[in-house]
Amino acid sequence: MTLLATAHERGITTLTLDSPENRNALSARLVGELGEALGECAKDESVRAVVLTHTGSTFSAGADLKAPPNPYTFVALLRQIVTLPKPVVARVTGHVRAGGLGLLGACDIAAAASAADFAFTEVRIGVAPAVISLPLLPRMDQRAAERYYLTGERFDAAEAARTGLITLAADDVDAALAPVLDGLRRASPQGLAASKELLGARVLETFDRDAEDLVQRSASLFASAEAREGMTSFLERRDPAWVL
Repeated sequence: MTLLATAHERGITTLTLDSPENRNALSARLVGELGEALGECAKDESVRAVVLTHTGSTFSAGADLKAPPNPYTFVALLRQIVTLPKPVVARVTGHVRAGGLGLLGACDIAAAASAADFAFTEVRIGVAPAVISLPLLPRMDQRAAERYYLTGERFDAAEAARTGLITLAADDVDAALAPVLDGLRRASPQGLAASKELLGARVLETFDRDAEDLVQRSASLFASAEAREGMTSFLERRDPAWVL
């Protein structure tokens, strides 16, 4: 059974994260299926752009703590989205947490319903938003990143748009995306690929410079005693020992 649903209409391929029982957590399997599907989209001349969306009330809860992907594989997925020669548009109608925010940061355009909410929850389980910083920090407002990385607070779609985490927020996300998708359908494949290359250059510099350091930093944090306590407390639905 696949964790990813695929549909195609008038040049737009929609990839739907379809693992609602674990809130579309980024397991090794889901990351692998998404990478494979994006690779197929890159080769398919009938695909003008990709929409990345979700079933259930959560776009993605972040890394699957029970079956996490290899961090290098996850970095490769984020880079694949950034370098795909076709625009990738995120469509969000629910909650986004931790690693799920990395997917939004890698997408070229991200739209969310007004009811969606977001949080960098890593700090609350003893780790940090390390790897997902690769696409996010070049795009987000620095002061906003400092606040939300450090507090783990939940914030709404309007704030996400203000900070640069997403492109736009709207009560009706599909109505808001309609002119965006129409514009992509009217754009030439060559023009889209060349424009993406220009726009992604600064983000790719961050990948080239920082990816190895951030993977190693993330691995060290996840192996720590504090992170073990944080993940155990999360799975047991209790406060970790350090909460005052």
